[in-house]
Amino acid sequence: MTQQRWYFGWNIVAAATLLTLLTVGMRLGIGPFFLPMSQDLGFSRSLLAGIIAIGMLCYGLAMPVAGYLVGRIGTRAVLLIGTVIVIGSSVWAVMARGPVGFLLSFGVLLSIGLGFTSPVALTPVISRWFTRQRGMALFFLSTGSMAGMALMTPLLTFFIERAGWQATLLGFAAAFALVTVPAALFVIREEAPPGTDLLPEQIRQRQMAGAAGTVDADTLRFREAVWTSPFWKIVLGLFACGFSMNLLGTHGVPMLMDHGYDAMTSSMGVGIIGLVAIFGTLVLGRLSDRLPRRNILGAIYLIRGLGFFALLVVGTHWELYIAAAIGGLVWAGSIASSSAILADIYGVRLVGLMYGMAYLGHQVGAMLSTWLGGWGVERFGSHWPAFGSAGVLLLIAAGVSISLPARGWRLARVGAAA
Repeated sequence: MTQQRWYFGWNIVAAATLLTLLTVGMRLGIGPFFLPMSQDLGFSRSLLAGIIAIGMLCYGLAMPVAGYLVGRIGTRAVLLIGTVIVIGSSVWAVMARGPVGFLLSFGVLLSIGLGFTSPVALTPVISRWFTRQRGMALFFLSTGSMAGMALMTPLLTFFIERAGWQATLLGFAAAFALVTVPAALFVIREEAPPGTDLLPEQIRQRQMAGAAGTVDADTLRFREAVWTSPFWKIVLGLFACGFSMNLLGTHGVPMLMDHGYDAMTSSMGVGIIGLVAIFGTLVLGRLSDRLPRRNILGAIYLIRGLGFFALLVVGTHWELYIAAAIGGLVWAGSIASSSAILADIYGVRLVGLMYGMAYLGHQVGAMLSTWLGGWGVERFGSHWPAFGSAGVLLLIAAGVSISLPARGWRLARVGAAA
């Protein structure tokens, strides 16, 4: 195959990154909506928080369903179904006045729609189009996630202050459709070229390489794959990832303020993590195609775990900012590395469903850390139980990740689990 000057797969990556920016930015940008919704609908903060928490769980539960549907009906169809759900649920949420209707529309259906258009629906098609640069391509989705967190929150705040939360939600749904529908119809292509992005000599090496005595991962069934140890090692890592990320997002600023920092300094400390993460993902993406992905993933969890302990003991502004900047370098790389490793081990046919199931562990960890962060302070008067637990979990995840199989490993159909 003659290598083209511009590989079409990068068009798919660009569209997927923009979709991720909107999806993750909306899912994690609930903050600006919270008080206006509570005041307008007459909901207590605890009631609205409960609706949002159920929505986060539905977002996680929708991902394995999306991964399954991608394998059955394709990425394009799943994206279009998700877009229809986002539009319908947004219109219903604006019209709903009672807690049940708002729970079903904003909490459940909107989360399902965003789950159907999340990175889990886009990972399989990118994995099919990329082999040599798979890590870099998937890391762009993490860049989109971080950009969504950094851009969507101020944008949503701006429009809510000027037009209200109802108009802002409907405007988001319209903009979302204007991006998603053309991307699904004109950019997303299920079938990749035979050699994907491999160089000619790499294609020849693959053709010459024998796989005698093994069963290729692409022939493995999902039922067999979920009983193999690499899958559960990935799940454990993503559980620690969700536990730590949501803990910092929910309780990071209060923890720093309890330790003597003012509100602005505390917010800047947490904000630096997200800002640096945008650039960190680009560096990690390059490295993940040159170094063993398991080593990259292990280093991410190790540095992040040490960073959680550092946040508990920093004493000056500069110590806080330095710890946040170092942590930001590895803040967004675990999900991209995990999905790339799943594709390497189990093949691109199963990666959507495997990634969706593994990401459910991420959301379970997120829910537990939200509870532990509040309970730990009330019970012990300290943030050490929650943040210390996050640090320990991340260090365990680092050790487990290092033991993952190297790229190119293939599973035998029988006896591969242990």
